[in-house]
Amino acid sequence: MNAQRLFRRSLSTFPIMSSPTVTSSPFTKAVVGAMRKLYPEALADKSFDNTGLLLEAPYRPDNTKLSKSALLTIDLTQAVADEAIKGKHSIIISYHPIIFRPLKALTLANTQQNSLLRLASEGISVYSPHTAVDAAPGGLNDWLADIVTGSNPTKKSPYFQPHTRKIINPVPNLQDLPESFSSAGYGRIVTFSNPQSLGSLVHGIINGLSTWRTRNPQPTTSVSVATPQTLDCQQSNIQIKTVGICAGSGGSMLNGLDVDLLFTGELSHHEALAAIEAGRCVVTTFHSNSERAFLNQRMVPALKKMVTDELDGDEDFRIDVSECDRDPYQVVLQGTHMW
Repeated sequence: MNAQRLFRRSLSTFPIMSSPTVTSSPFTKAVVGAMRKLYPEALADKSFDNTGLLLEAPYRPDNTKLSKSALLTIDLTQAVADEAIKGKHSIIISYHPIIFRPLKALTLANTQQNSLLRLASEGISVYSPHTAVDAAPGGLNDWLADIVTGSNPTKKSPYFQPHTRKIINPVPNLQDLPESFSSAGYGRIVTFSNPQSLGSLVHGIINGLSTWRTRNPQPTTSVSVATPQTLDCQQSNIQIKTVGICAGSGGSMLNGLDVDLLFTGELSHHEALAAIEAGRCVVTTFHSNSERAFLNQRMVPALKKMVTDELDGDEDFRIDVSECDRDPYQVVLQGTHMW
C-alpha cells in the first residue's frame, strides 16, 4: 500500500465534525420577513443605497435578557444603540443604513462601528429599508403626498383635496414582485383639482409631520419656506396647483420639475435659489424630519400586522419607536426656553 492510499484511509477513520448552525432569533427572522414583504429590497435604489439585514446577531437560546421587541429609528446613533440595549430589543429597524460604504475594519474607535460591535455583543440585529420605503406604494413619499392633500387611507378626511398623483422615477424590473408594487417609484407629483394657498399647505405639512415625545412633550416640527422674490402678493396667498415631493434630500430629483412647489427634507442654498428664480416655491423640513413621523403613523401599524402574520397569529411582541432619535439640527429662536 503506497503512502498516499494509506493517508486517505487514515483520514476516513476520523469522524466528520459538523459545525453548529448559526442563525438569528425566530423573532428577528419574523421582523425581517415582514419588512421584506412590506418594503421589498428590490425597490431600493441600488445605484447608491445599502439596504437589508446589515447586522445579523447570532441567536443564543440562553440569552434570555432580550425581549420580543423591535426598535424603529431614522438614524442609528450611539444614543439609539444605548436605548436598544437598555430596552432589551432584539432588532433595530434603522431607516438610514448605518453601513453605507464598504468597511475595511471594525474597531471601537469609530463611533458607528462601536455601536455595531456593542449591538452584536448583545445579540441585537440591524435592518435598514431606506429607499425601499421611499419607493413603495403607500410608503414614505405617498405618506408625504397624503399630508399635502389631506388624504387618510383608513377613513374619510374633512381636509381632503381632490388631486392626481404621478411617479417621478418609476422603479424598473418589478416583474418578480406582486402586482401591488407595480406603481413603485421615487418621488411624487401631486396635481390639485383646484389650486391651494401656500399658507394652507404649510400649516398642513407642519401638522402632518409633528411628532410628540414623552421625554419632551413639545411639537418638534418646523419648516423653511422660500418664495420668488418678484411676487407682489402675500406669500401665504400664493396659489399652488402642482407639488413635487421627495423625502430626505430632494435636490437631484426635484430640481428642474415644472411644478409650483418643491416639498422635501432639504435643498442646498443654490438649489433653493435656482428654484425661486424659476418662479417656484420651496418647503423644506430638515432632512430627517420629512421621514420621522412616518414611523409612528404608518410603519408601526403595518409592521405589527405583518409580524403577527409571520408569527402565525402570535401578538405577544412590541414594536417601539426610539425616544432618542431626532434630527441633528434644532431651531432656536430668540427667547426660546432653555437656551
